[in-house]
Amino acid sequence: MIIAGFAVGGSAVSPIQAAFAAPAPGDNGDVKVHRTTTAVSNEMDDPKVCKFYLDAFNFDTVQQVTYSISQQPPTGHKKVLSGSLTLNGGTGHTGTLSLPNGHYKLTWKFNGEKGSAKHKVFMVSCPPVSTPPGGGGPGGTPPGAGLPGGPSGTGALPSGSVMAGHGTSTKGPSAAEIGGGAALLTAAAGVFLLRTRTRIRIQRRLDRAHTES
Repeated sequence: MIIAGFAVGGSAVSPIQAAFAAPAPGDNGDVKVHRTTTAVSNEMDDPKVCKFYLDAFNFDTVQQVTYSISQQPPTGHKKVLSGSLTLNGGTGHTGTLSLPNGHYKLTWKFNGEKGSAKHKVFMVSCPPVSTPPGGGGPGGTPPGAGLPGGPSGTGALPSGSVMAGHGTSTKGPSAAEIGGGAALLTAAAGVFLLRTRTRIRIQRRLDRAHTES
């Protein structure tokens, strides 16, 4: 009985021993700044990103995380983004995040941390947005430029006749043509009037000669 009691006592684990045996939550794990094209399983940092997300690895099971992102010189000093995340099984990641181009610092705080919060410094560098040809962007030609009523346009209609249907021209008489036609009509009327007056004078002379004779 005594031997058995010692045997049983030797195999039993006290609550104090169990507490020391179980790993206590602490500063385990790491967080990465990833481009949106980087897989969540990749444990490498992306120090330069455009669109990005935060990816956590190897933390203690079920931890609540809060994070904030602040500007870094020469960009500035303001806090520009913050949020929270619950890690399941020691892992988790945020959705897609975006910031203006510049230098930033991530501060990552979590329940059970023993030291200071985790930090990451990274840079956001997105390429400039290209403007399609003729889109009216900087240095481009504004839409409608050179056309009637368009920016920098002359307001003149396109030169040449506009054809419609089966070769029927919709071009009307120009001002020059109208003016030329009016001039011709005026000249013809003057000639007609001059001839009429000449005929009247000749007829009067003939009548006068006939009377005298």
